[in-house]
Amino acid sequence: MAKKVLASIKDLSVTYHTRIGPVSAVDHVSFDIYKGEILGLVGESGCGKSTLGKALLRMIDPPGEISSGEILFDGENIMDYDDKRLRDFRGRKASMIFQDPMTSLNPVQRIDDHLIEAIKVHEPQTNREAALTRSKTMIERLGIGINRLISYPHQLSGGMRQRVMTGIGLILNADLIVADEATTSLDVIVEAKLADQLREIRDEFGVSLLMITHNIALVAEMADRIAVMYAGHMIEIGDIYKVFENPKHPYTQGLLASVPNIRFDEQEQLYKMPGEPPNLTHPPKGCRFHPRCPHAMPICSEQEPNLIEVEKDWMVHCWLYQDHPTRES
Repeated sequence: MAKKVLASIKDLSVTYHTRIGPVSAVDHVSFDIYKGEILGLVGESGCGKSTLGKALLRMIDPPGEISSGEILFDGENIMDYDDKRLRDFRGRKASMIFQDPMTSLNPVQRIDDHLIEAIKVHEPQTNREAALTRSKTMIERLGIGINRLISYPHQLSGGMRQRVMTGIGLILNADLIVADEATTSLDVIVEAKLADQLREIRDEFGVSLLMITHNIALVAEMADRIAVMYAGHMIEIGDIYKVFENPKHPYTQGLLASVPNIRFDEQEQLYKMPGEPPNLTHPPKGCRFHPRCPHAMPICSEQEPNLIEVEKDWMVHCWLYQDHPTRES
């Protein structure tokens, strides 16, 4: 059965205007998010993952701007939304779980007020008592006692604060949740529990989850598909099992090879990818990975490849998989 597309991102670019010049943090990125799927978004720090996540909810603030592209959600381009429609979209249709709960939660507001406010802003007809009942149900589902609703953020552990942020993201039953490093501050036990809860919520409500993370193991455990970013470009996206078994892009190959696994021999050196990510104020011409790529060809430094389908629903941004002038016919 064909998958139904929830969000379609087309030719999306985000530019930050700095004193030393414009920085293309996200550069002409295109991909789809399917209904009910968990899509893991990975890549090195600074590759544009978090910027892309914020752009999906039009949360890019100056000096940044969405400089081109479309974000189609259920067929509507949210780039055309005015402020009122955008406020309604955030929370009811799509919501975000931020990386650092201490900077996202109001330090002088109790936990119940955070959750009730999220409901009342989008559902003003809901009375406080009904909103409080929903808040209790959500908090209990995330493994926090309802007595904690009267606590302030500083009275909770880091893991509890992160689960409160998750609850705020889920309280309105949004169709898309963007989780930006949502498990970073959690220990492995709480992280595993939260991962199970997110899967249960996905299965019960059919919500889609874009999981932005450095944790490759978490992506392998949770995601249906994986998307890999490098220097502002989407370089590979496909089924989690296929990509992990046989990554196509040289960067994806190096990224997965650099992750230790249970079979890792202590006598062996862990793979270290050569070089450093490029300066995005002056990115290299052609493929941005070519200065570090073990398979670089002359065309790689001259012209950027396209993101093409190498197998059904498996896209790769690399000259190794498409015709180019230096290849013999």
